[in-house]
Amino acid sequence: MITPSPVTARPLRIGIAGCGAISRNHLEAFRALDDVVIVGVCDIDLQRARDTAEAWGLPAAVNTVQELLALDLDIVAVCTPHPTHEDVVLQAAAAGVHVLCEKPIATDLASAERMVKACDDAGVKLGVLFQRRFWPAARRIRAAIDDGTLGRPIMGQCSVMLHRDPEYYSRDAWRGTWVSDGGGVLMTQAIHYIDLLQWFMGDVAEVYGKINTYKHGEHIEVEDSATAVITFTSGAMATLEASTALSPSLGVQIRVTGETGASASLTEFPEGSDGRVDLWAVAGTISTEPVYPEGVDPNVSLTTINGQLIPHHTAQVRDFVRSMRGGGEPAITGQDATKALRILLAVYESSRTGLPVRFAPLTESTRPQTQTAGATPHNELSLNGAKS
Repeated sequence: MITPSPVTARPLRIGIAGCGAISRNHLEAFRALDDVVIVGVCDIDLQRARDTAEAWGLPAAVNTVQELLALDLDIVAVCTPHPTHEDVVLQAAAAGVHVLCEKPIATDLASAERMVKACDDAGVKLGVLFQRRFWPAARRIRAAIDDGTLGRPIMGQCSVMLHRDPEYYSRDAWRGTWVSDGGGVLMTQAIHYIDLLQWFMGDVAEVYGKINTYKHGEHIEVEDSATAVITFTSGAMATLEASTALSPSLGVQIRVTGETGASASLTEFPEGSDGRVDLWAVAGTISTEPVYPEGVDPNVSLTTINGQLIPHHTAQVRDFVRSMRGGGEPAITGQDATKALRILLAVYESSRTGLPVRFAPLTESTRPQTQTAGATPHNELSLNGAKS
């Protein structure tokens, strides 16, 4: 592994790969920083790239990643569809360009591991967007675990109960397919909260799960609902439920109980709003906030959801730039992002086989394994959880 050298003497040059809906968050986030300059965008639809460049006053709009990398970039932000992330990241690594990639890092573990290795070998940083870790509420819970207020987590719960209209899936041909989307509610929505859950609870030892499609079967081939029981290497346990079949949405709740007996939970309701601590049960006292405030519209458009997340995108982009200036690691690395992917792929595999997926035991100094103990190797899974 090559250690990247800090970049300190000049503004960083940024390129955006992909001009779909989430690119706005990256454009807003990088533009909010004083020490970077966005030099261009690319998209397979050249006119969309040109329209984006014109709207944002950018000097270059190109059709390919190669052309974008030729603009002497320091960072490329990857906003392309899920299965294309690897190709962009490998090209960037080969060009010596650092990468900030949208979630999920990839749609299969072998791809994710190739991306991590390519960036390590090239000495470039790889960060992956899980901007909800930058919520003050999430950081408060993480701090309470670290400082002993909660202590080592022993029980957890993650509920991701969301609303999507059929039009959400039907307006883009790639949505809701195994090949182009990589999965359903787990891959596209719940992965954010799976990341938070494992950030709080620790490394995973076993996953037992089920998936189904209850509402959107006319529009998607992937799951719209899932449930799982997760056991961690510490011995802690957690449950996961996720769905886009709700109307109205119930939002997201994540709760952690620690070995001290104390508990804390956060809520994101409506979707896209800042997570807030709704339960703080510590030292014999309980403080709460309403999970569902009165007068709030529960079903929120994707544009609104993405727009409300821009401040947290900005916080993670600022952290990534900080890591380049100071030479340290970004808050969420490619290896970190691979953990959440591994968990949700295990739910797919468990649902397919009807058996729990057991991970090899992990330690802090051991990279996550790509093979389960006594089960199908993860890097042999196709996108629908069956052997390739």
